[in-house]
Amino acid sequence: MAVRYNEERKIFRLDTDKSTYLMGLTPEGYLGHIYYGDRLFKRVDNYMLRMEEAPFTPSVNKREKSAFLDSFPMEYPTGGIGDFRESCLNVRNEAGQMGCEIHYVTHEIYKGKKPLKGLPASFGTDDEVETLDITCEDPVLGLQVILSYSVFEKENVITRSVRLHNTGSQHLKIEKVYSACLDMDNEDFEMLTLQGAWARERHIQQGKIRYGKQMVSSVRGESSHQQQPFFALITPGTSQQQGKVYGMHFVYSGNFIGQAELSQFDSVRAVMGINQEEFCWNLKEDQEFQAPEVVMVYSSEGLGQMTRSYHDFYRNHMIRSKYNHKKRPILINNWEATYFDFDTEKLLDIAREAKACGIEMLVMDDGWFGVRNNDDCSLGDWKVNTDKITGGLKHLVDEVNKIGLDFGIWFEPEMVSPDSELYRNHPEWAIQIQGREAAQSRQQYVLDLSRRDVLDYVYESVASILRSANIVYVKWDMNRCLCDLGSAYLEKEQQQELFHRYVLGVYELQERLVTEFPDLLLENCSSGGARFDPGMLYYSPQIWCSDDTDAIERLSIQEGTALVYPLSTMGAHVSDCPNHSVGRVTPFETRGHVALTGTFGYELDITKIPQEDRKMIPDQTRMYHKYHELIREGDYYRIASYSENHLYDCWAAASKDKKEVLVTYVQVLGRPNVHSRRLFLQGFDPEGVYLLEGTQEKYTGEMLMKCGFLIRDFTGDFKSRLYHFMKAE
Repeated sequence: MAVRYNEERKIFRLDTDKSTYLMGLTPEGYLGHIYYGDRLFKRVDNYMLRMEEAPFTPSVNKREKSAFLDSFPMEYPTGGIGDFRESCLNVRNEAGQMGCEIHYVTHEIYKGKKPLKGLPASFGTDDEVETLDITCEDPVLGLQVILSYSVFEKENVITRSVRLHNTGSQHLKIEKVYSACLDMDNEDFEMLTLQGAWARERHIQQGKIRYGKQMVSSVRGESSHQQQPFFALITPGTSQQQGKVYGMHFVYSGNFIGQAELSQFDSVRAVMGINQEEFCWNLKEDQEFQAPEVVMVYSSEGLGQMTRSYHDFYRNHMIRSKYNHKKRPILINNWEATYFDFDTEKLLDIAREAKACGIEMLVMDDGWFGVRNNDDCSLGDWKVNTDKITGGLKHLVDEVNKIGLDFGIWFEPEMVSPDSELYRNHPEWAIQIQGREAAQSRQQYVLDLSRRDVLDYVYESVASILRSANIVYVKWDMNRCLCDLGSAYLEKEQQQELFHRYVLGVYELQERLVTEFPDLLLENCSSGGARFDPGMLYYSPQIWCSDDTDAIERLSIQEGTALVYPLSTMGAHVSDCPNHSVGRVTPFETRGHVALTGTFGYELDITKIPQEDRKMIPDQTRMYHKYHELIREGDYYRIASYSENHLYDCWAAASKDKKEVLVTYVQVLGRPNVHSRRLFLQGFDPEGVYLLEGTQEKYTGEMLMKCGFLIRDFTGDFKSRLYHFMKAE
């Protein structure tokens, strides 16, 4: 059993293959955190709650209740009652007073896992997951708080979510509701996060936890380029293979907060949930609010084990697409090839050359609709521009299909241009504050997805295009943050619900899309990687990783992304040089090797690139077909980090049975007068003997991992090489 309750000791126990999570009840019914760490096999106890130490529990020492609340390791802390650390739940009553105190009422343990209404969430069969629902209650407010814990034993994952139910007669205002809390003693923790900006997303950053609060967050209406809804607490000296790691990842695509607070008593409270800034949910009698899910991983074997747990979990229990465990088509996107300057004949020219090189899909990007000849108009007017697409969209798609390629198309459905028929007819459909000029970004506004009429319009705009032709791929883009938060549709008391209602609208749109078009390959995008989060993976098996396609910049971007996301989710393309983001020139071979680690495709004008580059494309497409299953399904190992050493990068994909390992090495900068470089590889069977493809050299797995592998005969900057090892029979 993954979940057990000891009635005598009042202890809840959650076990995965490698970890144990313990909670215990005080005599008053407070739920406290006891332990999260390496798997325990013997009897467990609750002494880590320190109930027999001052200030003691309120039933023993009522005069110091606040001191108790401010030091007890609360499993789900609430605000306004005397715990002055970060709360997870703030509730305001009809009198305008904020305070909530919850106590245990009952619990339920069951096989499987229930869906979260209106939200993306993990899933599993009765054999794969077991769930604990703990119901707590504030009888003064008439509020039930249901804490859900789902245990995925094989992946060493525990997911958490919270559901609120107003069982009383008061109209409650929920001003904060986080989804998870870890309250434990400090172990000299450091906080590891993923930070960035447009074109340099998800760079790894870490630093020592200090007294007070340290956080990652977004208030942009999206999970954002700047911060990822993930953080990990790690012990000093943690590496890929050793050290304790506590990871928390939020399954949500809007405003979030992830925070660690070091208290006066050297305890750390780590919380994650919807950002409370500009959030307030009105919870009327008998209404419920469902908070999103947090995915927690504990590893005592370093970051690498955490990474592989997240990868397995998202592949097995978050991504629903039929493409999850299938080869993705090799596509060519015309954006960096043509930008807005294209027509039917230009696209067909690209398609013919692409087919000859082994490419399998043409994707038509921005500029095919309205009068969209630049990015300052026509968003919202999703009608084909027949001056560009002569003969109409179906004609173009049919001609591309005759060439032998599938067809994909770009949308930005959530946006509207001020210069558009849609905005002229429905200015009230844009998010804006009445009487204030709304800020434009990329000369566009955001549609109010809290409105049913807007949702239906947006959905039909996309769906009608997909019904009109044989379109098998959609790139769903979102190119600006949300601001000027105001809705002409919502009531006054609901205005602070707009951020969350917007995200729920996005989820509803994409759920309708993948339901009507179950064979569609949906790739989410947000000006590159601004909405690369687990919530999006529920609808699309891949997300455009970054608008920066430069192979060297992508090393740090893809390293940070792969820390928590499977390689198969990272949209990665070979693009032209000089690179459009940084102007760097890198070898075509290196661009191919770096893109191979993601979904693999092309972002260039194949009719104009140098012949020596074009001649390499058939070899690269064959390379993808050879390795795609290993990269998509295998275990990922980070061997060296360019972001740390500033000279070279190295990673590996190993089959689950360890019979095959593909090592990718990129030398960013060459050095004079040096020996061959020794790398300690990972992912091998130590007892196995491996043949390095293309040579007669044989190695034992033990030697490769413990003694190392020598990178020889390597000169020049921005060069790369694949090393493919196969286990000898």
